[in-house]
Amino acid sequence: MTTPDIRVLIVEDDPVAADAHALYVRRVPGFAVCGTVHSGGDARRHLDQHPVDLLLLDLYLPDGHGLHLVRTLRAAGQSADVIAVTSARDLAMVREGVSLGVVQYVLKPFTFATLRERLVRYADFRATAGEASGQDEVDRAIAALRSPRPAALPKGLTAATLRVVTDGLRAADGGLTAAEAGAGVGISRITARRYLEHLVETGRAARAPQYGQVGRPELRYRWSGH
Repeated sequence: MTTPDIRVLIVEDDPVAADAHALYVRRVPGFAVCGTVHSGGDARRHLDQHPVDLLLLDLYLPDGHGLHLVRTLRAAGQSADVIAVTSARDLAMVREGVSLGVVQYVLKPFTFATLRERLVRYADFRATAGEASGQDEVDRAIAALRSPRPAALPKGLTAATLRVVTDGLRAADGGLTAAEAGAGVGISRITARRYLEHLVETGRAARAPQYGQVGRPELRYRWSGH
């Protein structure tokens, strides 16, 4: 008997990020995107009308905080699990989320490999059924949700530099070229471009040509996440 796909609702206010997240989920066997919505209100309406197993939930929504949405859903008897997607690193918020049934946190920006690992581990946890034979089996079931190590970045990129490039791009209202980003971080234009392209590929940034008076147009990158 074939196991049905895990139905995932994407809740993300940024359409570019929502499309990227949906694309990632569809690439993981055993998961299906059952909808994409851009606000907490739309998420509640979708859940009232369609069965959902898992929310991939951005915590900063235009009509309220994601954890408020989770509290509302729990009060209404909605039991869908939640993987929170956020740039926030507030551990108090993480603890509150755990108490509400958030099974995983994924920090932005993230790669497909990072989300895939979290989804696979969630699927393993969800597949556990029946009565545990003892403490060891309970521990193994819970451990299925834990990641032993962060997913690797593309070869040549480091998490520390990615954070610095990300912070610089987020702070630049008009965006940055690779040369500007490199100068701000202290790395070469070519290296900065690799980090910026990584942010584009993961749905956290967008790029567009900037035309000057002479020469070839230069790409300008703008932050499109939270």
